[in-house]
Amino acid sequence: MLLAFSVAPSGGPDPEGDGGVHDAVAAAVKVVRESGLPHRTDSMFTTIEGEWDEVFAVVKAATEAVAPFGPRISLVMKADIRPGRTGEIDSKLERLEKALGEAEA
Repeated sequence: MLLAFSVAPSGGPDPEGDGGVHDAVAAAVKVVRESGLPHRTDSMFTTIEGEWDEVFAVVKAATEAVAPFGPRISLVMKADIRPGRTGEIDSKLERLEKALGEAEA
């Protein structure tokens, strides 16, 4: 499965006054990186690839890592579940790039 998620605190103090949650997000991304699962982080989401139980365990741990940063946590998830498929975190992008290349030709 591929699971894209975004987790952030809300309602807590903002010591830098810029409305940012980068320290909390960094704590969550550290959990993902330490998990050893294939992953990719962009400006809005972190995507993880793995089996159902291991992916959800990482999301839970990442959410728990954000908890000290505020009294509430927002968690958004989107999953692509394709049993028997692996390597989709890269393969999906490769297929897209190929399709774009063919469309430009």
